[in-house]
Amino acid sequence: MVRHVILWQLKDELSLEEKEEIKAGIKVGLEGLVGKVPGLKEVRVETKGLASSNADVMLDCLLESEEALKGYAVHPEHVAVADAKVRPYTKTRICLDFEINA
Repeated sequence: MVRHVILWQLKDELSLEEKEEIKAGIKVGLEGLVGKVPGLKEVRVETKGLASSNADVMLDCLLESEEALKGYAVHPEHVAVADAKVRPYTKTRICLDFEINA
C-alpha cells in the first residue's frame, strides 16, 4: 500500500470567502474520486487547519501500489479535478509518497 500526502497553500490574493469556497470544492472533487480511479482505496481532504498551520488544504490518499499512484496521477478524472479545482488556486504544493504495511 502507498500513502500519498499533499499540502497546499492557496493564493494570497483570494479572499477568506473565496478560500472557503475553493477548499470545499477541492474536498468534494478529490474525495469523489474513490471508486472512479483504479487502485485508489481512500481519500481524505482536511480543510479546517488550526491557526498554527501554514498550509490551507491537506490531501491524504491510500492506494494499492506505486503503480496505482502513477495511474492516479494521469487518470482523466483526477486530472480534471486538479485542473479545475486545485491548480488555478494554489501557490505551493508539497508532496510525500511512502509505502506502508496495511
